[in-house]
Amino acid sequence: MSSSPALSARGGRLALLVVVLCWVAVLFDGLDMFIYGSVLPHMLEQKALGITSGQAGDLGSYATFGMLVGALTAGTVADRIGRKKLMISCVALFSLASGLCAVANGVAVFGLGRTLAGVGLGGLLPTAISMVSDYAPRGRAALTIGLLMTAHHAGGILSAYVALWIVEPLGWRAAFSVCVVPVLFVPVLAKFLPESLSFLVAQGRGEEARELAGRYDVELPAAAGRPSGARWANLANLFRGREWIQTLLYWLASFGGLLLVYGVATWLPTLMRSEGYELGSALTFVVLFNLGGIVGMLVAGRASDRFGAPRISAIWFALTAAGVFLLSVHMPLTLTFVVVFLTGVFLNSAQTMIYATVSIGSVPANRATAVGWTSGMGRFGAVFGPWLGGQLLAANKGDWGFTAFALAGVASMVCIGIAALRTTRRPAADSPEQKLLSAH
Repeated sequence: MSSSPALSARGGRLALLVVVLCWVAVLFDGLDMFIYGSVLPHMLEQKALGITSGQAGDLGSYATFGMLVGALTAGTVADRIGRKKLMISCVALFSLASGLCAVANGVAVFGLGRTLAGVGLGGLLPTAISMVSDYAPRGRAALTIGLLMTAHHAGGILSAYVALWIVEPLGWRAAFSVCVVPVLFVPVLAKFLPESLSFLVAQGRGEEARELAGRYDVELPAAAGRPSGARWANLANLFRGREWIQTLLYWLASFGGLLLVYGVATWLPTLMRSEGYELGSALTFVVLFNLGGIVGMLVAGRASDRFGAPRISAIWFALTAAGVFLLSVHMPLTLTFVVVFLTGVFLNSAQTMIYATVSIGSVPANRATAVGWTSGMGRFGAVFGPWLGGQLLAANKGDWGFTAFALAGVASMVCIGIAALRTTRRPAADSPEQKLLSAH
């Protein structure tokens, strides 16, 4: 059934409202995530809280462990209580937790703050992805998700400038104090962010869904074929029939991808500082890496809508592995800048296209759970990556870190590549959910 121009215009405005609000929330997510890596060289130089390189890696893993918990629980909770409430809670949590880091008087309190922040950070991202997927224009889901994820890397760029402008004159605590500011965005989300229509329909809240759809003049989504049931029903659905193979491939690919993303994000400025660059120069690598991420999200999203997210993700991981390995080779500064930028282009969007693949291929009622658990399983890699980088740096084997991260990229390429082949070879008689996945 075709929509009238007026309905399409107003529906487009609703989609824009959702994307803008989620984009700002994810911007703050990126700021809070990357700020630790950006201020870490200063903290190590000043021996802040008495931390060593090994402890710094552990602290990086605390945040990603919190993200693991947040991602694993957020999908199931969002499918039960609503994505809007969960997003608001996550923004409030990671903002206030940064305040705890700012006033920490020891490693233990600082680690607790980073862990709590990680819970909020891990819960926000899959929830925001699921939210924008609900409102994405037809045939533009991957591009919309890619656009959303540019905010994460804009937050990374912002973290570099916060570190550059604030840390030197005011100290590392001031940088974490800045990360408390996003709590002021909570009332904005509460007032303007609509609830997911597909969530309302899946929960049997038809009247509320019709009222919201009427207010914005958009079509009501069809009810999911399977109503929300027992606590673990959504998770169990990921393993029905032969879906368990696809699910495990996505989880393994996400593990390697996030090991790579958070290993590089945590240690890139410190490794470059150890190579003799000043703090300002080392932070330039963070800016270039995240600028590459923004470009990559837009390019990968458009390419994925055209050629399929699994295929693009596999190609991007192959190019990422090559770029990360090159960082272990001493090159002229200009060439190093280029390699860091291109690595950012491919690395960050390769992981995001895993989420796009899972989100596009999931039924609306199960989408947050599918994306959340894929992200959550990947968080094991996110925990391992910063720890591994810290151990290698403490052993004066920093160059081996780039090699290890490159191997993780190769492993993710293999897993998502196999998933892409299985998707392509799906029989036409598959279920509606499987047909939707094979179409992407």
